[in-house]
Amino acid sequence: MGNIVAIVGRPNVGKSTLFNRLIGQRKAIIDEISGVTRDRIYGKSDWNGIEFSVIDTGGWATTAEDIFEAEIRKQVTIAIDEADVILFMVDVATGITEMDNEVANMLRRTEKRVILVVNKVDNHIRVHDVYEFYNLGLGDPISISSVSGSGTGELLDELVKTFEKHDFEEESLDIPRITIVGRPNVGKSSLINALVGEERNIVTAIAGTTRDSIHTRYNKFGHDFIIVDTAGLRKKGKVTEDLEFYSVLRSIRAIENSDVCILMLDALNGIEAQDLHILNLIVRNRKGVVIVVNKWDLVEKDNKTTAEYTEVIKKRTAPFNDIPIIFTSALTKQRILKVLEEAMQVYANRTQRITTSVLNEFIQEVVDAYPPPAYKGKYIKIKYATQLPTHAPSFAFFCNLPQYIRDPYRRYIENKLRERFDLKGVPIQVFFRKK
Repeated sequence: MGNIVAIVGRPNVGKSTLFNRLIGQRKAIIDEISGVTRDRIYGKSDWNGIEFSVIDTGGWATTAEDIFEAEIRKQVTIAIDEADVILFMVDVATGITEMDNEVANMLRRTEKRVILVVNKVDNHIRVHDVYEFYNLGLGDPISISSVSGSGTGELLDELVKTFEKHDFEEESLDIPRITIVGRPNVGKSSLINALVGEERNIVTAIAGTTRDSIHTRYNKFGHDFIIVDTAGLRKKGKVTEDLEFYSVLRSIRAIENSDVCILMLDALNGIEAQDLHILNLIVRNRKGVVIVVNKWDLVEKDNKTTAEYTEVIKKRTAPFNDIPIIFTSALTKQRILKVLEEAMQVYANRTQRITTSVLNEFIQEVVDAYPPPAYKGKYIKIKYATQLPTHAPSFAFFCNLPQYIRDPYRRYIENKLRERFDLKGVPIQVFFRKK
């Protein structure tokens, strides 16, 4: 299980600055998707080898003005529900406000670990002002300045104290975990019901980890895995803006704890920004993915063939195009078993190990066919390659001048790897390292 840390507090206390600082060292993981600006709500961080996820609850509201008290209360509630540790941020310059008191009241009632963080402590006078925050009744405050970064080391030490190092990825039952994710109303539950169907007795329920994802053991037709339905990814009656926030937050944990994600789309709506959000989470966590276009029975076939539709999806998911796409109808049970077969195939692709000798034969061929272009008059020689012992496929290529390898060449190598060793549906990483 990943550790999830949520940052809460009223507007302008510096939540986003702290968030950026916590994940800043790992820029690669926050790839900005064009057009998705508010995407910087979730990132991964690690401190002393302990990895955790950070959620900025303030990163979602469009402007500071429209966060009313109810909005902040909502964000705190969801943080209490979903996070393992809550960082409650206050501002030393303003002292304790009414809103701070109210948030503190909510946090004192939770069993979760809460760390009180006093921000903007950037001179000696302000150090004395920190004592006032003992009045919130949340224990010793930790003072930081998120702009200059002072104090963040002590904060991180305190934060990871209760986290264990997670080197063992797949724990408990050693069978694949397949999670169905997607926006509300795309038919996630119908898909599970179609799969599990009448033969409920084959399915043993495993107590859900969160209140909303339902875990089911699926064991028939020669398959054995745990399927997780995140259908409860929202509460009724929320405004759309919120709805996105909640569904992303709920999906995060489900995605982090899975091997393969089935991303469901609604055939009538096509692939939308929110779906790309979810896909981005899957790719960042390096999980396998299968795209399932549901309600295909409702689409007028004359104007939209599967080939055209597939093209559109591939354009939107670029540069990661190597994803199986299946058109189904959960109602008519069309191609339902195909979904399972693909998911299991992606699981196999994701867990395969390629021997170093096979990889090096491949390197010889590929590099001879198209050697890395010389850069600044220097020739790059790739000596050998190996698959790294990570839970998702990543490869290290050893060469004399790794810093001169350009993105197009990296993509060429990645595409060749995909062609040769079935890696469909699996995000892979390619590193170039010095010998």
